[in-house]
Amino acid sequence: TRRFWVSAVLAVPLLVLTMGADLAGLHPVSPTISPWLQLALAAPIVLWAGAPFFVRGWKSLETRQFNMFTLISIGVGAAFFYSLVATLAPGLFPSTFKMHGMVPVYYEAAGVVVALVLLGQVLELRARAATGKAIRALLNLAPKIARRVGADGTETDIPLAEVIVGDHLRIRPGEAVPVDGVVVDGRSTVDESMLTGEPLPVAKQATSTLTGGTVNGTGSLVMEAQAVGSDTMLARIVSMVAEAQRSRAPIQAVADRISGWFVPLVIVVALVTFGVWSLVGPEPRIGHALLNAIAVLIIACPCALGLATPMSIMVGTGRGAQAGVLVKTAEALQGFEQVDTLLIDKTGTLTEGKPKLVAIETLGDMTEDDLLRLAASVEARSEHPLAHAIVTAASERDLALAEPEGFEVQVGEGISAMVDGRAVVIGNTARMRSIGVDPQPLLDASEARRREGAGVMLIAIDNALAGFIAVADPVRASARESITALRKSGLRVIMLTGDNATTAQIV
Repeated sequence: TRRFWVSAVLAVPLLVLTMGADLAGLHPVSPTISPWLQLALAAPIVLWAGAPFFVRGWKSLETRQFNMFTLISIGVGAAFFYSLVATLAPGLFPSTFKMHGMVPVYYEAAGVVVALVLLGQVLELRARAATGKAIRALLNLAPKIARRVGADGTETDIPLAEVIVGDHLRIRPGEAVPVDGVVVDGRSTVDESMLTGEPLPVAKQATSTLTGGTVNGTGSLVMEAQAVGSDTMLARIVSMVAEAQRSRAPIQAVADRISGWFVPLVIVVALVTFGVWSLVGPEPRIGHALLNAIAVLIIACPCALGLATPMSIMVGTGRGAQAGVLVKTAEALQGFEQVDTLLIDKTGTLTEGKPKLVAIETLGDMTEDDLLRLAASVEARSEHPLAHAIVTAASERDLALAEPEGFEVQVGEGISAMVDGRAVVIGNTARMRSIGVDPQPLLDASEARRREGAGVMLIAIDNALAGFIAVADPVRASARESITALRKSGLRVIMLTGDNATTAQIV
């Protein structure tokens, strides 16, 4: 980076000295002094900032493994050292070399080329740094400390590296799962979005599998470690991302095949160019011949393959990792341009993935706030993904929740509890009928909400139908615009969902 900034600062006045007269009619110094000032500006650029290019270029010649630095070192070296001789000993050149009585110099060609190549390398380093940051962010998903549960029930905090297969680990509410394993005790929900992309928490209980890096919800769990260290899913994901960045795209293989004859061919073309211009070019012929031969060497430099391709792979895989998109190989990334059909998950991709309260319907004297407060008091104990939306809605209305008693879960039907001495039952139509409550008064209204894509929960208070609450996952504001843009680009877009057809059609 320091070499680039030094070269950039010196290259600007160098360009003003050489191009000012042509572009803006500027003549900042006399023609006799200008070459010396150009030498003073170009020497640090070429000899210090560009020194690594000459080292790598020389090694490529020694090993006959020609690359972009072969061309850069030859081109820059020829331009600089020709100009150096022209400045220090112009009398060595015949009159055919001179223009307006002076031997032309080409310090700016050497200096600017070095500065531009250094710029490319700085951009590459920044891309590598950003990619490394993305990988570190993945690694940071796992906690540094795990809580081991001993055979006698005592709990001890230990470094993650000390966890071994078979250890029992406590995962408290809100903590990240340390390693891969299986639940042996407790119930909770776990946010697995880092792994699956699904924003809704997944219910976990005894025998449920857990993945390191996922985040526990409101319950407490005890797990048995089954995969640790490099064997965890998170570690394998990080390894896959790193491997993808090191892998080579097919286009780079093409570059490797042609590099053996490409560089020698360019050198031959440069020599031919020099010969033709020195014979039939305008005066000074040798000066024009040298400049054009150098131009051939520099322009032919395969910077696009040497810098742009690896950089695009690093940036693409690193940026994908940040967004939760994992690319297995560079070949897969290059092949992505041939995709004509895009399958998009509904929940969390086209929708926000965070269900919200959209409607409250009440019967009799029950107010919306009263119904919501009673329902939220019960749902606060629930691990169901939609429960959080109800509790959040109550919090937004500043409703004080009560502590439920006798909380029970009726799997597949609903939940129930006593709140302030009142029996509250929340569930579906089947649950209402099972307790002797007729859902008929709200069937039409609830069905209308379902047709709009909402999830409806009927609520009975003291064995009487009191109303319902509707919760839905809103469509992202940018979804329509994004899909329209994808279709205009020629892609066929298909939505995937586990919801019913009615909800899918609404989205």
